[in-house]
Amino acid sequence: MKTPKRLQPLVDDGLIDEVISRLMSGKEADIFIVRCRDEIRCAKVYKDAVKRSFKKAAQYQEGRKVRSGRRARAMEKRSAYGRKQQEEVWQNAEVDALKRLAEAGVRVPETYGCVDGVLLMELVTDEDGDVAPRLDDVIMPEEQALEDHALMMHYIMLMLCAGIVHGDLSEFNVLLDDYGPVIIDLPQAVDASANNNARAMLLRDVNNITRYYSEFAPELMSSRYGEEMWALYEEGELKPESRLTGDFEGDSESADVDGVLDEIRAVIQEEQERQERIREAEEGE
Repeated sequence: MKTPKRLQPLVDDGLIDEVISRLMSGKEADIFIVRCRDEIRCAKVYKDAVKRSFKKAAQYQEGRKVRSGRRARAMEKRSAYGRKQQEEVWQNAEVDALKRLAEAGVRVPETYGCVDGVLLMELVTDEDGDVAPRLDDVIMPEEQALEDHALMMHYIMLMLCAGIVHGDLSEFNVLLDDYGPVIIDLPQAVDASANNNARAMLLRDVNNITRYYSEFAPELMSSRYGEEMWALYEEGELKPESRLTGDFEGDSESADVDGVLDEIRAVIQEEQERQERIREAEEGE
């Protein structure tokens, strides 16, 4: 195919030898399958802020640290330089999260560098070399659903131990290869200790994944892994080796009514966005 304008500099620099095809176009980026010497990888081309449709981005950016005072002031003033820096912070957040999560033992795509708003990374495939399907495209037996759900809860726990909450986790951004789930799409990942929305986002992530797997294993709907993880995290007792049960008995005398309402609103919003993504996918077919 003809090389897209945003990928031409990487071709000129020898980082990409050939652009094979467009894999998908999402709300944050366009994904292309590319050849880099003897390897087939993917190139994630981030969309400019004015073209992105990611909702409530400010909630996700809360707590992100900017080392340079000049950069921080420019970002606050929304100058041209500040907007450019904001874009770099947004893009680098995913690169940083992917590296940290890989080190923590979470299955995520391997990264090969981010240049001029283009992230080169591993193309997750099945045993035949075809692009791995999203969870949303998979049907599985109950036993497999229980096994994969337990693994996903472990991954989410490892993420939280590393101080990261995905923030937009669902069956639409988890791939399934021959070794199990692979978590993708992390530009909106939040700092668990610095973002006031982290708890609500964690619970939404867990609820989304649990809702999906419960279609094949209904017993999962009664589990409360999110609340269990966050309680251990707040107490400083959450460790990579922690054994989760999915059981949680909250303190009814000090119920967080506002927190419950936030969670309800978050679930409603997520369902609306899920329906929107389904419509976009159907329109793109």
